[in-house]
Amino acid sequence: MSVTLTAPAAKQVARQIAKRGAGLGVRLGVTTSGCSGLSYKLEYVDELAPEDVVFESEGVKVIIDPKSLVYIDGMSLDFVREGLNEGFKFDNPQERDRCGCGKSFRV
Repeated sequence: MSVTLTAPAAKQVARQIAKRGAGLGVRLGVTTSGCSGLSYKLEYVDELAPEDVVFESEGVKVIIDPKSLVYIDGMSLDFVREGLNEGFKFDNPQERDRCGCGKSFRV
């Protein structure tokens, strides 16, 4: 089981942690919402929970709760710039469908 970051994503996470002045890594997970049922969440982590699963990718700690891991195992997080827009892109091989607005997905 694993979740990885691309080099641009790791660089952006490291940049944001430095800007915050604190942080152990980034937490990736899923939450129930949207028209397709699940949506991704990303937040910076200052403390680990006992049940957290920790991976390291490109020198950055990726923290995941066990309930989310079954939905995002094998996922890669990228950071992309498209024109004037930039942001994280979730590439999840388990994703079977996305809603029209792109905010939620189904496995």
